Amino acid sequence: MAKVKLFWDPAGFELDSLGKKRLNRITDGDTPYVSVSIRMLSIDTPEVHYPGNQDPSKHDARLKDLADWIQAGKAPVNAGLGAHLHPKLATGNAGTLQKQQGEAATTEFQKLLDQKLTKPNGKKRSVFLQAADERFDQYGRLLAYMSPSYSKKELSTMSYKDRATFNLLMIASGWAASFPIFPSLPKYRDLIMLQEAAEDAFENKKGAWSDPMALTGYEFRMCYRLWEVTRKLVKGEKLGSRERYGWVGRYCVDMTTREIYHPQDYYKVKPYNRIFIWPEDVTEAVGKLNLTPPA
Repeated sequence: MAKVKLFWDPAGFELDSLGKKRLNRITDGDTPYVSVSIRMLSIDTPEVHYPGNQDPSKHDARLKDLADWIQAGKAPVNAGLGAHLHPKLATGNAGTLQKQQGEAATTEFQKLLDQKLTKPNGKKRSVFLQAADERFDQYGRLLAYMSPSYSKKELSTMSYKDRATFNLLMIASGWAASFPIFPSLPKYRDLIMLQEAAEDAFENKKGAWSDPMALTGYEFRMCYRLWEVTRKLVKGEKLGSRERYGWVGRYCVDMTTREIYHPQDYYKVKPYNRIFIWPEDVTEAVGKLNLTPPA
C-alpha cells in the first residue's frame, strides 16, 4: 500500500522545447522557435558551482569554521539542526565532497540521456516536457519534468514505470535528492513513484547517499548562507531577525503523515518523505493538502 497520504493532481501543461535562451529559427512572421534552459522539478543534485560560478571546494575552510561556530553556540541554529549538520561540516572537506558528487551527478545524467534518447536504430529521439503550475524560476529557467518522447507504438508496450522521467531516474540513481516544492508537485501516482524511488536510493545507499557525510544540494546552499550570517555575528554586527534567520525559509511536510514542520526542523523528516513549502504558500498548502502540526 502506498505510504503517501497527500493527494495532489495538478493539471500542468505540455511543452516540447529544450535548451538555452537563444533563437533557433522561425517558420513565419509570428512563430519563432527558441531554446530555453530547464530546472528539473522535484529533484536537487549536489552543486558544481555555488554561489554563482564559485567552486564549492573553495568553501571547505569556511564550512569548517561554521562547524566550530555551531559547536560554540555562535550560529543562529537550533540545537537539533546544529547536531544534524555539525559532523558533515566538521570534516573539513564538505565543499570538496559537494563538488565531487555534483560532477558525479552530471556524469550520471549524461549517461541516462545517452541511454534513453538513443533509439534501437541509433537515431536520437526528442524529449517530452511537462511544466507544473509555476512555469519559471527566478533565473528564468523553465520548471518541468522531462522524459524521452516515445512513439504511440512504443508506449503501447510500456508500463507506466517504463516511461519514467529523467527527474525520477536521477532520484532512483541516488545522485539527486527528492525535492518537491508546493505547489509544483507531481500528480499523486507520480508522487508515490518519487517517494518509493527516493526511499530505495536512500536506504540502499545509492549514489550520493553512499557517504553519510554528504550534504544535499539544498543543505549545502543553506549552510553557505548560514556561514555568511554567522560570520557577521562573530564580527559583532547587529542583525535583525529577518537577516539572522533568513538562511532557511522553507517549511517541510512529511508526505506520509501530512505533518508540517518549521524550517529548522526539516531534518526530522526522512529525506525521501520531504515536501517543501515557502512561507507565503503555507496557508494555501495547509488547506489544500489538509496538513497538521507534528504530534
